[in-house]
Amino acid sequence: MIGLTALWQPILLSAVIVFIVSSLVHTVLPWHKGDYPKLPNEDKVRDALRPLAIPPGDYGVPRCSSMQEMKSPEFVEKMTQGPVMFMTVMRNEPMTMTKSLVGWFVYLVVIGYIVGYAAGLALPEGSGYRGVFRVVSVAAFSCYALALPQMSIWYYRGWRLTLISMFDSLIYALLTAGTFGWLWPR
Repeated sequence: MIGLTALWQPILLSAVIVFIVSSLVHTVLPWHKGDYPKLPNEDKVRDALRPLAIPPGDYGVPRCSSMQEMKSPEFVEKMTQGPVMFMTVMRNEPMTMTKSLVGWFVYLVVIGYIVGYAAGLALPEGSGYRGVFRVVSVAAFSCYALALPQMSIWYYRGWRLTLISMFDSLIYALLTAGTFGWLWPR
């Protein structure tokens, strides 16, 4: 078993590499450009919702309070009339990327830590690049990607966005695995 102190370099360096590559994926490459299309009649929707002063949070519309209510004719009619949506309401303030980028980097370090812990349990010191790459790539892909389909299954997030995000996760997992393979204690 390899302790995490011996893996601090691949943990931090993989976080830095994935941070940089993910920034390029989202700003340079074209496949995320259509992730969130503009809402039809956006100004009218905003004007209609603004007076309601909906507090920040996650909401389902329409929302029932029980399984029995879900079967009621009134609720079925609301679902039929629409709109039906899950939405996140954010604070009314200028958007800044700083908080999100810091949170993303911390998340990447946490994934590196978890992956390093798993690999340290599974692999001895001196393991070859290919063996480290195999173990770390599976663990990293699991961390980055396997929770994403839940949003499409339960909350009807578009599968295109989920699958593209899982492809991004594969890239991140391979970069993480390459970093660990390169810097694995010999």
